Amino acid sequence: MTLREAQATVDNWIKTIGVRYYNELTNTAVLMEEVGEMARLMARLYGEQSFKRPEDAEAAPQQLADEMADVLFVLICLANQTGVDLTEALHQNLAKKTKRDADRHANNEKLR
Repeated sequence: MTLREAQATVDNWIKTIGVRYYNELTNTAVLMEEVGEMARLMARLYGEQSFKRPEDAEAAPQQLADEMADVLFVLICLANQTGVDLTEALHQNLAKKTKRDADRHANNEKLR
């Protein structure tokens, strides 16, 4: 699925199942909530925090995938609501980063 297809799919889902989009401010708050849920799992899977129960650790990789999908879903909702074409935005952002960082990362001793 391309980003454009994802935007169209989410838009269709919202209009047929979700009834309507939450307003932009509500979706921004929901996005922050979803990023927090993803961060909590990242801290336990890859950071220094631990899970309270072994079964939580076992379920975490699938939960992480689901939380990442939640983040993407809400981000796509916001893009749809604000008229952002994520495909074009990503192309432009990568071009900006390529120009800006062409030598910076290659010359960074910390990345070697």
